[in-house]
Amino acid sequence: MEVEIKFEPAGQIGIVAAGTYLYDAAQRMGIEIEAECGRQGECDSCAVKIKEGRELLSEITKAEIENLSESQRNHGKRLSCQARIENQGELVVMTTPKKEAEKPLAEKKVEEFHKEFAELPLEKKVANLLELEAVTFSETVSFVINSPFMIFGKIMDIMAEFGLKLEDNDKKAKRPVEHKAKNNNSDESKNKTKRTKTSVKTKPIENSEGSSA
Repeated sequence: MEVEIKFEPAGQIGIVAAGTYLYDAAQRMGIEIEAECGRQGECDSCAVKIKEGRELLSEITKAEIENLSESQRNHGKRLSCQARIENQGELVVMTTPKKEAEKPLAEKKVEEFHKEFAELPLEKKVANLLELEAVTFSETVSFVINSPFMIFGKIMDIMAEFGLKLEDNDKKAKRPVEHKAKNNNSDESKNKTKRTKTSVKTKPIENSEGSSA
């Protein structure tokens, strides 16, 4: 089941699957939304306004009640990390432009290190990687991409697979409690049905032969 969604004021329109959170839908369409609490449902930085299609979304969660006033909720405000698309139709969502915060000193120093590291020849990069106690993940990826040896292609595959697994686990951990309970009940129902089918055994057919007089 697919849903058409439009993000304003960007004017981005796309199709997403039912079960997608508004935050994820925005990310896939290139719309940046604040998430100061890391999508834990502990702030209102990811709040958006639903202009059309409120009935297509999941029920308001406990986190939304705690972080959004009754007036905000009545006017269509939802936390994009909590609101999940559950029904087919058309959605129009109004977002707030992401704030451009000044980078802290530590982050600036890291960027300077990245620039200096990128300008080094391959041999120097290898030597520095062996000597440094801490190297950022992004720089390690850059090194692997720039390496001429085929063996690093396999390393890249392993890193990608590991990264996807971590991302999937992270998303599951950040789901609202209400949605986790619903998914658990669904899984238990499926397992019960599977056990019932397994327990049913087919009675063997007995071959009867006629006796001779």
